[in-house]
Amino acid sequence: MRPLQISAETAQKLAESLNVPIEQIMHMPQHILLAKLAELQKEDKNDK
Repeated sequence: MRPLQISAETAQKLAESLNVPIEQIMHMPQHILLAKLAELQKEDKNDK
């Protein structure tokens, strides 16, 4: 599996949001990362 094709800035923001090391973000399977992003977006929407 190849690393995700995202920028370093995006990886840093995701690592901060998900509270995981940046290395884990870069090697996370894309479908899991997308699911986690959907969860974050849902939480943000509920907070507003």
